[in-house]
Amino acid sequence: MLGVWYVIQKTSTASHCITYNFTRTDEPGVYELQQVSQHFILGLTPLQHDYRYTGVLTVPDPAIPARMKVRFPLSVAGSASYTIMATDYNTYAAVFTCQKVTFAHRRSATILSRTKELDKMYVDKMRTKLSSFGVDPYDLSIISQNECPKHPNGTTEGVNINIDPNTFSAHNIGEAVRKTGGAIADG
Repeated sequence: MLGVWYVIQKTSTASHCITYNFTRTDEPGVYELQQVSQHFILGLTPLQHDYRYTGVLTVPDPAIPARMKVRFPLSVAGSASYTIMATDYNTYAAVFTCQKVTFAHRRSATILSRTKELDKMYVDKMRTKLSSFGVDPYDLSIISQNECPKHPNGTTEGVNINIDPNTFSAHNIGEAVRKTGGAIADG
């Protein structure tokens, strides 16, 4: 599953041009998942932007590597299960996530492709697989991969929003407080 995948369909989202990039970390059984997209609200403006949201994937049981846990920085509900339902590693993949919230479970599904388009045969196969796990295929939004900006390292003329596990670290918060204090002191 390592590398870049294009999101073809995803549960209830208004974002477009979504990609996932799975990378190894130095720690065994720990991976990063970076989601890059055009944010639906900023997409309503002429402002160029990239929205990058990075979470950490862990493999609790190495005997079952398809069953992982994912933790994203802004998730107040904590980690979620992250299961690769099906993949051939080269063409398609289907991912199912489930997160316990106060009195319910939040379920999400994603169909991925190594290319910007996925043959209908694979899409139908993944939708059927997800349906067998209680995901209503009609809840999946079709994600446009057309006219997507090419900013591999972020845009140079707009806004780059990068949220990763270090965004709200004690060090970064301390730096922000110091810079704010310095700016206030400088008048």
